[in-house]
Amino acid sequence: MTTVLVDYDSGNLHSAQKAFERMALETGAGPVIVSSDADVVARADRIVLPGDGAFPHCRNELFGRTALAEAISEAVTTRAVPFMGICVGMQMLATTGHEYTPTAGFDWISGDIRPINAPGQKIPHMGWNDLIIDTPHPVLDGITSGDHAYFVHSYAMDVADPAHRLAHVDYAGDITAIVGRDNIIGMQFHPEKSQDSGLRMIGNFLRWTP
Repeated sequence: MTTVLVDYDSGNLHSAQKAFERMALETGAGPVIVSSDADVVARADRIVLPGDGAFPHCRNELFGRTALAEAISEAVTTRAVPFMGICVGMQMLATTGHEYTPTAGFDWISGDIRPINAPGQKIPHMGWNDLIIDTPHPVLDGITSGDHAYFVHSYAMDVADPAHRLAHVDYAGDITAIVGRDNIIGMQFHPEKSQDSGLRMIGNFLRWTP
């Protein structure tokens, strides 16, 4: 079983690669590969899409590599390959991003990416926050409300269907932290930087059979 972290020049993948390699070794999940090759992604057993920076930039970098975006879409929507989006990689699951200019996402989880509305709080939302679990999920096995995750973002997902919001945090109001449906899960925070809780979620993802 091979897990591919998609490299599309939209973030430093070093820490994510190390975290996934560590948990793949512990779970016996097989090799972890960082690749921008559409053929490699097409053969993957699990796909991870990270992303740092502005939504339009990440989206354009990915969809500018037409074969790569198509390989991800075919794997996720046709073959039901388990998929994890991280940070902006999660945001691209939405219908539309509203950072700078309206930008289409994959529309795999209906909703919009909008500026965080947190009166009296600093933006970006940066640092540790307590997860509040809304819906049980196999990737959240062993994770409970109050466990910490590490965030760095100024925009968040407004999910159309509450059933697709698996967890949120309180930052002068609710902020979506984890979304998911079927073979797809997305995390607004960085699990690779979220210490024991993040590593547990990565391990759960590598064991997950939707």
